[in-house]
Amino acid sequence: MPGLTRFTASLLRTKPVEQLEADGEHTPLKRSLGLTSLIALSVGATLGTGIFVVLGAASPLAGPAVVVSFALAALAALFSALSYAELAGAVPVSGSAYSYTYATLGEIVAWVCGWCLLLEYGVSVAAVAVGWGAYLNEFLSGTIGWRIPDALASAPSDGGIINLPAAIVVLIAMAVLLDGIKESARVTTFTTLLKICVMIFFVVVAVTAFDADNLHPFAPAGIAGITSAASMVFFSFIGFDAASTAGEEAKNPQRDLPRAIVISLGIVTVVYVLVALTAVGAVGVDEVGGSGASLATVLEQVTGAGWPATILAAGAVVAIASVVLTVLYGQTRILVAMSRDGLMPKVLSQVGRKRIPTINTLIVGGVVALLAALIPLGELVNATNIGTLVSFGLVNIGVLVLRRTKPDLPRTFRTLVPLVPVLGVGMCVWLLTRLPGVTWLAFLLWSGFGLVVYFGYGRRRAALGRKRVDEPVGLA
Repeated sequence: MPGLTRFTASLLRTKPVEQLEADGEHTPLKRSLGLTSLIALSVGATLGTGIFVVLGAASPLAGPAVVVSFALAALAALFSALSYAELAGAVPVSGSAYSYTYATLGEIVAWVCGWCLLLEYGVSVAAVAVGWGAYLNEFLSGTIGWRIPDALASAPSDGGIINLPAAIVVLIAMAVLLDGIKESARVTTFTTLLKICVMIFFVVVAVTAFDADNLHPFAPAGIAGITSAASMVFFSFIGFDAASTAGEEAKNPQRDLPRAIVISLGIVTVVYVLVALTAVGAVGVDEVGGSGASLATVLEQVTGAGWPATILAAGAVVAIASVVLTVLYGQTRILVAMSRDGLMPKVLSQVGRKRIPTINTLIVGGVVALLAALIPLGELVNATNIGTLVSFGLVNIGVLVLRRTKPDLPRTFRTLVPLVPVLGVGMCVWLLTRLPGVTWLAFLLWSGFGLVVYFGYGRRRAALGRKRVDEPVGLA
């Protein structure tokens, strides 16, 4: 049936790589980010989320083997990172996995991926902001002896009225982004260096109390506990792809984006494993899992004094705020790409006098601040993980497709095909099966709502849809 064929073709139309490259070359965004800034952006979006926020929640699941959980999650992230690196070097535009899947798997898959990325970035910002409030209270308690009342520092389902600190840090990050990308990059570089120094300080102090007995029994819940914790701490590695959202603001994206992605993941993995090992080895898994500010609690137990925990909490307040900043940046740039393609309202890709998407940033900041204020940490983490794993899986498939459809496309980085993408997909599927049923239900509802938006708005307004679908628009 011609009508059905035309409809199906419209869902599977791909955006030509040449058009993506043209978008990148004529971007209204400002190219001001070098390799150091891109590494800082990627590390800044990653380092801190898992260790500062999720370690305490994952430790009871795996016991001391939470160290293995971090390594396992890092391995899963590595395969996807290598696939990201290849696509970032071949298609260096804003939009990250969304743009990559649009060029390889078709519009409907790109929409699903972009919708997942909105879930990943927006909800992860909210989750990190919630964790920020716990360390802010630790810092205030150690310096002025006062804490924000629980009613104003907890979500309604956790017994509070509103998580005010979580909302405030998102709004601060939004204000920094509105000041311009170059200024935001400077803040990100400084805070990234600071958080690495804080992590080194923690390891040096914690290792002085390291006791191998605290690692026994190593895996009390067996492989099931390790994998369940791995699916949770995978949240810790979300962010290395933030560099790929800066494709149109990088000075030399083909060269620097792949390097930034791989280098940042290596830095983050080493830091996470060292911190998790020394934390559990110093005080035992029960102490690590008993606090929302788990690392500060470890230092209090190790030293018997409050000042090391206060130093760590101060560093965490700055470090986690930088994660909020960089991930919020990533979400705004994904919306820029989707808006430019016509799948989202055009207002989201309009830039202001500082060459940043002002209205986009204001909307995203407001919505994420509301999420952070009202939803508890655990639900946010699981929702982030499922959106990320789906988008990572699609990126791995995209590498395989682009190698087949565009074998001669210039690539500044090549991963081992088909081994790495296949392993990447396999790891993503495996971790997805470890997530709880309620998370899957929420994800299906979110995806269903996204499809309603696509068929009701995006499909009819897509830029590619302005061509007849029987024209050569790059059908998959």
